[in-house]
Amino acid sequence: MRLPEGIVVDAKKTFGELKFAAMRRENFVQDADGKSTGELKGRTYDLRCKAQGMTIQVTLPAEVEEKKFEYGARVELVEPYIDTIATATFGGRANAGWYIKAKDIVEASGAGAEQTSTAGQAGKAGQTNTVKPQAEQAAKKS
Repeated sequence: MRLPEGIVVDAKKTFGELKFAAMRRENFVQDADGKSTGELKGRTYDLRCKAQGMTIQVTLPAEVEEKKFEYGARVELVEPYIDTIATATFGGRANAGWYIKAKDIVEASGAGAEQTSTAGQAGKAGQTNTVKPQAEQAAKKS
């Protein structure tokens, strides 16, 4: 089973706030024997997802430039969708897989207004510290 267009989702409701974690892997095209051809198929990134309460993996197409956001940077998905694949198994059963894909990952709108440092980088475990730009802090003192 394959859905040609995938399942389109409302990113804000489904994922909420997303923070960049890392690139997990590069995916390569495989030949008929299952060996890598060396041709890049896409890249998969780990994003911390507030609404789901866990890290999600999102795959971007090969044409998209490699993403190198700072750890914890707020990001948004461009045209995310859920892709499916199912394979038949013995006994008339099937295994189904679900994959989150998107056209791109971009810095969240308004993300430049604040920088967020997370536990392990600043503060006590479980705390998030928000640092406002110097110009904004100076304006509040005046």
